[in-house]
This record gives sequence, C-alpha cells and structure tokens, in this order.
Amino acid sequence: METSFSKNKELKAKDCALGDIFELLQIDVDLEPTSANGVDMNCSRNVLRKHRNWEKRLDAKKTKRKEEKQRRKQSQTVEKDTLRLSKRVIKAITRERLAEARLSGPRLCVDLSMADCMSRKVCFLFFLDNNFEFILMELSRLAGQIRRLYGSNRNALRPFHLYLTEFRLDSRLYTECVRMNDGFHEYAMEMTEQSWLHLFPVEDVVYLTPDAEQALENVDDETVYILGGLVDESIQKKMTYSRALEAGVRTARLPIEEHMVRQPNGKNFHSKILAINQVFEILLVYRETGSWGRALPAGVPAGKGYTLAVETGVKRTGRDPSVCHLLDHARPPIVEVLQQPDRGVKVKRSPVVSW
Repeated sequence: METSFSKNKELKAKDCALGDIFELLQIDVDLEPTSANGVDMNCSRNVLRKHRNWEKRLDAKKTKRKEEKQRRKQSQTVEKDTLRLSKRVIKAITRERLAEARLSGPRLCVDLSMADCMSRKVCFLFFLDNNFEFILMELSRLAGQIRRLYGSNRNALRPFHLYLTEFRLDSRLYTECVRMNDGFHEYAMEMTEQSWLHLFPVEDVVYLTPDAEQALENVDDETVYILGGLVDESIQKKMTYSRALEAGVRTARLPIEEHMVRQPNGKNFHSKILAINQVFEILLVYRETGSWGRALPAGVPAGKGYTLAVETGVKRTGRDPSVCHLLDHARPPIVEVLQQPDRGVKVKRSPVVSW
C-alpha cells in the first residue's frame, strides 16, 4: 500500500510539474510581440535590426572620418614643414646670390640727385594749384619703382649689385620708401648720400638715357650702369643726358630703335622713356638670355607704342637705310591702315623710316 501510495504521489508531482511547464509555455506564447490588431510584429524586429545596423555604419563612418581628418592634419603639418623648409632654402639661395653679386656682379646705380629737382617742380605746382597731395605723388611713384626694381633683382638668377646714391635720410623720398616698403632698411643694396662720381671710376660708368646717340650693345660685369631717378621728364627735357655730359661719362640708350618699330595707335603716341624698374627688367632679361628680342618686350609696355620688329633675316644696325628699306616693305598692311581716310591721319612716306 505504501509503495502504491508513493507512486501516486510521484505521479501527482510530475503532473504538477508538467502543469507548471505548460503554464510557463502559455505565458511565453502570450508574450510574443503582437500589434494592437493581433498582427505579428516580425516587421518591427526587422526595422529595429536595420536601425541598429544603420547606427553601426554611422559610427563606423564617424570613426573613419575622424581618422581621415587626423591623417589630413598630419599631412598638412608635413607639407607646412616642407614648405617652410623650402622657403628657408629659397631665402638662403637668394641671400647667397645677392652676396655673390656684391662681390663679382655688374653694378647698377640709381642716381637720386635729381629727386630734389622733381620736388621743386611739384612744389611750384603746389603754390599754383594749392594741391599738397600732388607733391608726394611722384615721390611715391619713384619709391614704388625702387621697390619693384629690388624685387626683380631678388628673383633674378643673375642679380646686380644695386646702389642708391645721393639718398639722404632726411629727404621726402626716404620717408616715402620707408612708408611704402616693409623692411626697407634690410634691402640688400647700398644706400649712400655720396655721389656715384665719388664711388666709381669715370671710365667704368655708362649713363643710360633715352637721349643718347649710342645704343647699348651688351651688358658686361665690369661696367657700372647709371639710371636717373626720375619719374616724369616732361617739364625739363634731357635732364639725365645733361647730367651725364656734365660728368663726362659715356652715355647709351636701350636699342629700342634697332629691334622695335612704332605701332600705330589712336593717339599716335610713341615714347622711349621708361620707368627705372622697366629699364632694369630689360637689363636683367638680357643678361640671362643674351637676346634683345626677348629682353625689350619684357620691359617696354604696349602703351609706349612700340612692338618687336618682324624678323627679316638681316641684322638691324641703327638707322641703316638698306635695313629700313627692307622693314618698310615688310609692313605694307600697317601703312594701308594708316592711310585710310576715315582715320583722319596723314602719313608721309620717306626713304628712311623714323622708328
């Protein structure tokens, strides 16, 4: 009896356990996610899974973006260091070139003795027009030309040894140079109040002036080239030429007439007077290339009314009538344009062309 009773008790216990299990299973089934209408929400699980995947991709993109940004920063740092190194190297090379030019390069001097004449001319206009701004306008232009001249020399492969003579520290020009040019005191050029006549032997000097009869043929290292520090020579003609004659030195002009021809323009304007930085640019290019055909266009602006002559296969030397005759026949279209009646310009042809 006891054995059967114990067996019944075990069966009841098993039944209770099974009932509990079924009850638990029923609860699990009831907890399955359903919508309000009793629809299975597996789609919501897909949405959640896609959302989690999207968040993972977004985090991965953010991480990748941060890494790329960090790499760019490192690359920019390296580039800046390289650029900084390159600038240091360029400055060192420039200083070396300028130092070498001071020892063995050709010398070019800007004669500033006529700056006072220019100032007096402008001051005279001041008393007439009562316009003080015009007093400093031409001096400011000259200061700007000195800056451009020095900049061209710094960038040149074969620079000149530069001088500024009769350059007084109490002058308006010096004040303008300091005001307009940052680091003017550190310019690698000689600045002196002395005259170039006291610095160089007269036999080594060539004064470049547009009024000279002899054309400059070459640029050599033994010659000292003088440029007149003037902006406008319209008031007093041939000032630089007269200055050179008084000093008893050789004069020369740029070979514009030998390598360039007049170009027709509406104002019929042609001028061979150039700024000092333009003349210096021509000398630099010629010294590097040895060609006036390449040097002159580098410094003569189109507004001066000159253009490079058409190559005819004959070397042009001054105003040789035979060469002028060849050039005269080489440019018939220009003559036809000048002779058009609607232009209102009269042209008189002559056997010798004046360039």
